[in-house]
Parts: sequence; C-alpha cells; structure tokens
Amino acid sequence: MSDGCDADSSAPSLSVDGIKTALHCPRRYEFAHVDGLEGDEDDGALEARVDLLRTAICDALRSGETDREKLEAVAEDRLSRLWRDHDEGFHSAAQRRHERRVLEATLAAYVERVGTDHAAGIARLDAEAGRGELIGPALPLSSTIELPETVPGDGERSSASSALEADTATIDATVDYVYGDGSSIVGVRFVPTLAPLGRLRYRSDWEGDVADLFTDHFAEDAAAFEPAPIGALFETAVALDGLRGLRDRLALGDRTCRYVQIPLADRSTLSVNWVRDAVETSLEVVDLTDVYVDHHTFGMTHDHRNETVDGQLETVAADLVAGSFDPAARWAQIEANSCPDCGYTVCCQEYIGREVRFDG
Repeated sequence: MSDGCDADSSAPSLSVDGIKTALHCPRRYEFAHVDGLEGDEDDGALEARVDLLRTAICDALRSGETDREKLEAVAEDRLSRLWRDHDEGFHSAAQRRHERRVLEATLAAYVERVGTDHAAGIARLDAEAGRGELIGPALPLSSTIELPETVPGDGERSSASSALEADTATIDATVDYVYGDGSSIVGVRFVPTLAPLGRLRYRSDWEGDVADLFTDHFAEDAAAFEPAPIGALFETAVALDGLRGLRDRLALGDRTCRYVQIPLADRSTLSVNWVRDAVETSLEVVDLTDVYVDHHTFGMTHDHRNETVDGQLETVAADLVAGSFDPAARWAQIEANSCPDCGYTVCCQEYIGREVRFDG
C-alpha cells in the first residue's frame, strides 16, 4: 500500500466504512454504497450523540488549552450549545436530562483519561508541522492499494473492473485528530463502543488468537464469520498508511505511526446515582497498532505493514471494484449473522427468496 495523496484521480475510490459493510454482506454494500439507499437502522440516535461529543472534544482541542480544568470548561460549553440544538425524540424531560448527564460524564472521563495529554501532544506536533491540519472531526486520510489481477472465484477481473482500466484503488478513512507522542504520531478515532473489535480489544499481538481469527474467516468453506474485527484490522491498515502520508506531507521525519480508538457510548462502565442525579463513567482506550504490526520487522525497518492483512484487503477491494456483490459464497453465515440486524432485508432478493421458498 502507499499513501493516496499522489494517487491517480481516475482510480476507483472506496471507503473503509464501505469495506466493513461489505465484510458483513456484499449485497448490503451494494444497497448502501452503490445504490445509495438508506437502510432501516435503529442506531441513528446513538450515532448523533457520539457526534455531539466528537464535535465538542475536537473544538476544545482546537482551542489550544492544555490545562485540564480549562480544557474541560471549553468542551462543556461547546457541548451545552450543541445540546440546545439537539433534536431527538426522548420520551420525557427526565430522559433528556439523564442523557445529557451521560454525555457530560463521558466528556469528563475523556479529559481525565487522555484529554490533557492529547492536547499537549497536539501542541507539540503542531509546532513542528507548521500549518498542517491535525484536528477534525473526520480528518481525512487515504491509502492507495494495488488491485490483484484476479478475483478469487471469478478468475480474471470482470468486465466492470476491466472497463475502469485501474491497477490501483484509493481507500478513504478518517480520524478525529492526530497528536504527537514521543517518537510517534497517533491518529485517534472516536467510536460508539469497542464491541466490534471482539478479541482485538484484549490482544496485543498478531500471533495466536488474532492470526487464527483472520485466517479462519477467509479460509475456503469457512464456517467462521468475524466481519467486525476483520474490518477493524483493515481500518487500521488504511489509517496507518494514511498517517504515514500525513507524516511525510508535514515533514515530520521518520516518526512511527499508531492508530487508537476511543469509545464515547460504552454504557458498561456507567454508574448512576439516581438519588443525587449523578452519573460517572470511565473510558477504555485501545491501540490497534500492536496486533497489526509485525514487531520484529517493525523494530528493524520502522515501516512494516502486515502483509497478510494488506493482501486480503486488496482482494476484498478488487471484488468491490469489479462489482462483485453476490453473497452466495457465504450466504449461510451472512443469513445467520448479518441479516437479523440488516436494514435492507425488505429489498434484498436473497433474503426474500429464502423467506418465501418452499422446502421439500
């Protein structure tokens, strides 16, 4: 892979979110990212609240404050103003007050856990990076990948792919901000929860469980189906490549790059005192770089990316560029795992056909 900034503008473009959707079901990808249909999803309110916190935190970081109390005050003020305009159908005023308390507690936990350190890291990096943009939200990154000449199961690329005459594709991702940490630059992305990471959340090495998970998911006739953590590995690959490109554009030397996720809607650590109307929570920060990088090679070259992940990412991307959206090869796993929470079943020919078929 290579940074996408110098990529041919005619190369097909994909997004990390689209690739993660395709891992759950290629037909769902077609509906959402090719046809542009809106699915019947039920997590819109949660995503909107995460966006409020994301915006408040990024605006506070942009203020340049590194003192804890001042940084928290700026973030709280911004959140208060955003909340006044937040239009969500709460069932009561009490619920609305409670959800605001949850957001405020999450904001306080962020500042206490990492906020001041990250703000100081942004200030240090900004001093060296000139006027390069380090704070989002949704700070764009991109990576350019080589498309393999063949697509598994289809032989040579389909006519749809060949018509593009593309040997590469650009994959876009975002982080919410970038800060400096010693000899590294770190991209941070806010997510609702860490649940999609599965065992990646608790592993710090590729060898063992993570390697097995990845291999089993893509094995021929595989019964294993782990699209969410596989998507997280792909996202890490793209984000790190994009961060390397950002590092080079900002002339930040040979710093290594890391990718971190921080959950802003994880209720598992939430503590509510209903008598005092008080809410407390804590935040877990997950660095996904460790399970992706081969430590031994990385220690020697400072520029290694896991070829197993990169190679499979190229294959999945080639499928999407080729217009290959047929879920038949993994339909048993897709139907059992992805269909139950899919917002596109009402228009999915495979799902409808399964529902109305006659057995026997």
